[in-house]
Amino acid sequence: MDTINPASIARTVVFGGLVLGLLLGIAGQATRFCVRGAIADWVVLGKRARFAGWTLAVGVGAIGLQALAAAGLVDAPRTLAWSPRLAWASCLVGGLIFGYGMILAGGCPQRSLVKAGAGSVRHAVVIVVSALAAAMTLRGVLAPVRANLLDAWSVQLAGPQDLGRIAASAFSGPANGLRLALAALLFASALGYAWRRHRGAVREVWLGGISVGLLLIAAVWLTGRIGFVAEHPETLEAAWLGTQSNRPEGLNFTAPLANTLDLLTLWTDKSMVPTFGVMLVLGVLLGSYASAVARREFRVEGFASPADVGAHVLGAAMMGFGGVTALGCSIGNGVTGLAWLSAGSFLAVAGIVGGARLALARRKAPRATLAAA
Repeated sequence: MDTINPASIARTVVFGGLVLGLLLGIAGQATRFCVRGAIADWVVLGKRARFAGWTLAVGVGAIGLQALAAAGLVDAPRTLAWSPRLAWASCLVGGLIFGYGMILAGGCPQRSLVKAGAGSVRHAVVIVVSALAAAMTLRGVLAPVRANLLDAWSVQLAGPQDLGRIAASAFSGPANGLRLALAALLFASALGYAWRRHRGAVREVWLGGISVGLLLIAAVWLTGRIGFVAEHPETLEAAWLGTQSNRPEGLNFTAPLANTLDLLTLWTDKSMVPTFGVMLVLGVLLGSYASAVARREFRVEGFASPADVGAHVLGAAMMGFGGVTALGCSIGNGVTGLAWLSAGSFLAVAGIVGGARLALARRKAPRATLAAA
């Protein structure tokens, strides 16, 4: 019988996160993949190419994740997306705050990492403030606000909160079959829309959407399959090594930013070690930098005015609080959660879209500035 080496498995997951982050950073910089940009492009400019790319990423991810779950290759009920505790108020309100904030900040955490890697000082500030606000919301002064005012409204379900199980309970059908059917419907709808409306948008739609969807599948496979040990030699319990949550993880950035801040500020604490999410963050930053330099698009960009500083800082703080409260950012909920068919993620995305539209309607800036991301 082969001896399990937890340290080696954890290293594989952690450095695998760095590789996936590098690829995501390159893809994000080259294709301009951005959930915030997809919403702003549609609302402000009437352009839907990046929206098509977003839906394609969700569709590709959904097919892959539901196939992994149906085959038993990943313990999907152990993911945060399938938790039986549906924090509906946190998802809606947190999503609303996050969506408003990402418009003020000019990008969500994923896009801010990409822009910072390409030379934006503004988005470097957004990353730091978002990380600080996220840490304060996870364990700091803002945690009681989240826990007592919003998380208290959670509902405990009889099983996982994914739409397949909920539909199976309502119609007495097979949950796995319904999950695969819903995933196939998402994929077919996204593919059909992209082909009918944006077949010529190779970079923004096809390369951006498909690459993000495939990277999501790889992330879940890495953390949920490669990093899984059924019986840890020290605890004798199941473990998902190399992850902060000790769960299978996908693509998410709000909490990993807080974890990155913890690691940097408590570096000499032997209990603090790099995790999959932290290395994903680092990878996106480095991948974007490499892509921007290679494409000769690296530009140092500062703030336009004191008011611009205030808007970005406020937006970043709102994203940090809202992303943790909603249990995910525009990528964590808007791609990973939707691909898992998580009911909470659908509520959070509704809040994100609503908050973004409200901010776009109220903000008095040039159209091109609002849509740029």
